[in-house]
Amino acid sequence: MSEDRVIIDNEPKRTSVWAVVSLISGIANYLGFFFFGAVIALITGYVAKNEISDGNGQIEGERLASAGVILGWVGLGVSLLMVCLLVAVAVGLTGGAIFGIFSFLSQ
Repeated sequence: MSEDRVIIDNEPKRTSVWAVVSLISGIANYLGFFFFGAVIALITGYVAKNEISDGNGQIEGERLASAGVILGWVGLGVSLLMVCLLVAVAVGLTGGAIFGIFSFLSQ
């Protein structure tokens, strides 16, 4: 006689706190925490993905973490583009005088 054992797991799955923080930081990046929100979203998103993969199916939030990582990368790209745009505007407004400051060194 063989007995088939059925293991019922009654423990509720929990959502990763890191995944939630990643999503909130990714959204906050567009609401005033430029660059820092993106960096925090990326770091916590990757931490959440590692936590979820090591959780043996007991931890949820993979899509939250992925959304946070995507928002973080896009936000980081937008932040870097804004810095480039600000530098270009500053050079344009000064007529290139910023680079003229260093012209005396070459003489």
